[in-house]
Amino acid sequence: MHLLADPETWVAIAFVILMGLFAYLGVHRTVLKALDHRAERIRNELEEAKRLKQEAAKVLADYKARRASAEREADEIVTSAKAEAERIAADAKAKMEDFVARRTKAAESKIALAEAQALADVRSAAADAAVQAAATVLSQSVKGSLGEDLVAKGIAEVGRKLN
Repeated sequence: MHLLADPETWVAIAFVILMGLFAYLGVHRTVLKALDHRAERIRNELEEAKRLKQEAAKVLADYKARRASAEREADEIVTSAKAEAERIAADAKAKMEDFVARRTKAAESKIALAEAQALADVRSAAADAAVQAAATVLSQSVKGSLGEDLVAKGIAEVGRKLN
C-alpha cells in the first residue's frame, strides 16, 4: 500500500488518465491540425516575404537604372548647354569683332575723306591767297594794260595749277 500513498504515483495515474481521455476525444488531432495550420501560415508568410523581397529588389534595380539614366541625361544636358554657351559666346565675339572692324573701316574712310577734303580746302585757300598776293604784288609793280594782262594770265595759270 505504500505505493498508493505516494502523491507522485497519483499524479502519474492522473496524467495517464488525462492523456488517455485526450487520445479518446481526439485532442491530439486538433492540436496537430492547429500546429499544421500554423506551420502552413508561417510557410505562406515566408513565401510572401520572399516574393516581396524579390519585388523590392526589382524596384530597387529599376530605381537605380532610372537614377543612372537621369544622371547621364543631366550630364548630357549640362555638356550640351556648355557647348551651346561656348558656341553662342564665340558667335557673339565674332559678330562683335566684325562690327568693330566695319566701324573702324568706316571711321577710317570718313577720316581719309575728311583729310582729303581738308587738304583740298587748304590748297584752295592757299591758291586763293597766292593769287591775291600775286595780284597785289603785280598790280603794284606793273602798271597799265600790260600789268593787267599779266595779272589775268598769272591768276588763270595759278588757279589751273593749284586746283
